[in-house]
Amino acid sequence: MTTDQILSLGPQLADFLGEFDDCFGRSEPRGHLASYVKGQLSDLPRKSVQPIADFNGTPRRTLQEFLAWSPWEHTRLRDRVQRLVVRDHADPRAIGIIDDSGHPKSGKKTACVQRQWCGNTGKIDNCVVSVHLSYVSFDTRFRTMLDSTLFLPEHTWNDPARREEAAIPDDVVYRPKYEIALEQLRSALANGVHFAWLTFDEWYSSCPDFLAGLETLKQRFVGEVRCDFHGWLCDPRSQTRAVYRDVETLCRYSQAMMCQPWQRVHIKDTDKGPTVWEVKRAPFWLQRDGQVLGPYWLIYARNVLDPKEEKYFLCNAQPGTPLEVILHVAFARWPVERTLEDEKDELGMSHFEVRRYDAIMRHFAVTQVSHLFLARQTKRLRGEKSGDHLVPSPDGDKCLDRCAASAASSPP
Repeated sequence: MTTDQILSLGPQLADFLGEFDDCFGRSEPRGHLASYVKGQLSDLPRKSVQPIADFNGTPRRTLQEFLAWSPWEHTRLRDRVQRLVVRDHADPRAIGIIDDSGHPKSGKKTACVQRQWCGNTGKIDNCVVSVHLSYVSFDTRFRTMLDSTLFLPEHTWNDPARREEAAIPDDVVYRPKYEIALEQLRSALANGVHFAWLTFDEWYSSCPDFLAGLETLKQRFVGEVRCDFHGWLCDPRSQTRAVYRDVETLCRYSQAMMCQPWQRVHIKDTDKGPTVWEVKRAPFWLQRDGQVLGPYWLIYARNVLDPKEEKYFLCNAQPGTPLEVILHVAFARWPVERTLEDEKDELGMSHFEVRRYDAIMRHFAVTQVSHLFLARQTKRLRGEKSGDHLVPSPDGDKCLDRCAASAASSPP
């Protein structure tokens, strides 16, 4: 946005930021929040502390102190964002999306930095990685970020002196990304956020403890799985001839799949035309810690225009859930890519130049505030009111019990 555009939205922005007043104990950080958000919403080419301070005519040190030393909790800001989403943008069919992202950084002093896979650059790079939870309406017209958390690498941050220099709190220790994602999900649920569905990529699907955590939370999900993900297409506890195979083999050569006709599903319309995939599904059992769990659904999909492009999904939906709904959720991960693109390109999420752990987390929290305002203005300019985007649910809003047939003998 230009300066004039930001000024024209002044009353709306002031009212919006007023929702966060009680997240700060003093007036000064409340004012700095407004300055930081205005800088992120601006058309500055880079949105780190120095350009934002210059844009607002504010001394750089005041914004540095706002991020690094002022007494306020970034978790309170995050919680308020989530509660505003619940209050103003609740969708009974909302989709939660879990993903992680890399932020390239030079040097070794930025908290949590190391050489690791960076999706931003598409290679092993010196970067900081963060895990994210996004909220998307079922029609994907409203999207915003609910949580962002730094990932602390396992072995490179054990040096107490290095941790102290980066101000990494003692209680911040290595946790796999899926554990961070589960904690984010639990926090959002505690703040009243409801996800009818959760979706994620094949890395998270490959973590048995992550899937177990979703089962504990009774969370319905559709997650992409790798072609070498293993399981059965019949219950091995009752079928002695059940064959344990990778999903690629099961989908291509099993009788359960081969005897089914392909069902075409329109995914979405794009500038290049409609996206249509052919789909089959079958009950699926998997093994976790020596136990057989299921039935889930194994979804086999291929691109009509390019049949060599195939995808496999694991889903815990109830029997009778329309394939169109499952496929809509399965292919709904693109909004998180757009959300990350918005936050990185439009709001400068990766532009931080601070090094301290809390300062980076505060930068992420403020970026969520800025993104929610951006999402609300986008919705306003479309002329939508709360609830306008909702469509009737063919399968209701029931919490899943996909193991109804086998829960007594094999609880998840």
